[in-house]
Amino acid sequence: MMLLASSSTALASAAATPSSSAPKADPTKGAAVAGQVCAACHAADGNSAIPANPILAGQHAAYISKQLHNFKVKPGAKAERENAIMAGFAGALSEDDIRNLAAFYSTQSPKGSYAQNKELALVGQSIYRAGIPSRGVPACVGCHSPSGAGIPAQYPRLSGQHSEYTKTQLTNFRSGQRANSAQMMKISAQLKDSEIEALAEYIAGLR
Repeated sequence: MMLLASSSTALASAAATPSSSAPKADPTKGAAVAGQVCAACHAADGNSAIPANPILAGQHAAYISKQLHNFKVKPGAKAERENAIMAGFAGALSEDDIRNLAAFYSTQSPKGSYAQNKELALVGQSIYRAGIPSRGVPACVGCHSPSGAGIPAQYPRLSGQHSEYTKTQLTNFRSGQRANSAQMMKISAQLKDSEIEALAEYIAGLR
């Protein structure tokens, strides 16, 4: 189902399955870390109101954990996902912090964004559901599901994500600025600017 904003109202990468022997996550402790470290940009419950910052509420814990680890700068090497702001925050987090944060955000209810442009969203819907076979672009539903819910421990939830954020990530995958998913880099390399914009618009309205 796709939700559009009313006229009166003004994406990915696979994540490793966590080990069964890993310490148990504590969402309550994660909430405390979120309030101290993450809330200014992502809101206390992960429902960011800033279009450039992702909505984290309801995101799969394994995906959040992977991204936070990827943001960390390792000695003698670049971060797997380069972002100067996130490198600083992620670098200060312990393994327990990451585990607890991921658990906390995954249990929050996402409020989601909305599609604003119906015509553009319909173009995105076609790509999301059917891909672009002539250019080898697979349908997004195969990994992210028809509703954008994704597959826990494999592919992230996309539904209701800010279109601006999704557009930026697909563009960064295409340019190589974001390089922590070979699969998404390959797919995004085949997308035109207009197609990225359409996909981002459609995803914003997915539920």
